[in-house]
Amino acid sequence: MLLQAEYDSIAKDYQNSKCLPFRKYLEEFNLFRMMGDLDQKSVLDLACGEGIYSRKIKNLSAAVVTGVDISPKMIELAEIEENKKPIGITYRVGDVTSLEKIGEFDFALGAYLLCYAQSSNQLTAMCKSIYRNLKLGGKFIGVTDNSANLRQDGIIYRKYGFTRTFPSTQVEGAPIEWVFFNADGSEFKFNNFYLSREVYEQSFRKAGFRNLEWVHPVLAEGGISAMGAEYWSEFMDSPPIHFLRAEK
Repeated sequence: MLLQAEYDSIAKDYQNSKCLPFRKYLEEFNLFRMMGDLDQKSVLDLACGEGIYSRKIKNLSAAVVTGVDISPKMIELAEIEENKKPIGITYRVGDVTSLEKIGEFDFALGAYLLCYAQSSNQLTAMCKSIYRNLKLGGKFIGVTDNSANLRQDGIIYRKYGFTRTFPSTQVEGAPIEWVFFNADGSEFKFNNFYLSREVYEQSFRKAGFRNLEWVHPVLAEGGISAMGAEYWSEFMDSPPIHFLRAEK
């Protein structure tokens, strides 16, 4: 599988990219703000990568945390951390487009999961897998590529540690290339794929979800004190990512 092989090859560099400021002050801040109180909740972390959010969720007193990722190398890194300091997280290799029911969770987290769907059918399959693994009233919280941001000059995001090359023609499944530049000098790249918001909304409806909401990113106060307000202006004026939530 292409996606599995791609992430097996960049697993360690991807793990290191979690140190970039936007990861902490925008990505992590918004995801956890949207989930709210996790005490004694059950959480399914889809596209969990090396488990950074799985561990943070468990350390916020979640009762059950299960991480799923398509990359065996990513899961290997997650299990290394779990074995170093066991906190009771279960990890498994799996493709969300065909994930069976493994439980009924209060939350499903999808950090950069849905942007790997290359067609409306694949996206709908992901949404159905998420839906079947939530309890009634359970919520999906995610972050994905902002397909409404059509700007071609993705180099403006270089100071945040990445560039983003958006396709000139917005056809279903067109690649969106991201190149990351880590503080240690390592670089890696991967593709997300273009699907319109209308396709997202249709796929969530087909899966049975209600109340799909697009959430504009909010900057954590610590981000201003750490980097200054001006540093964040291009990101906040033209966000390359957007957050979303939906309820079963």
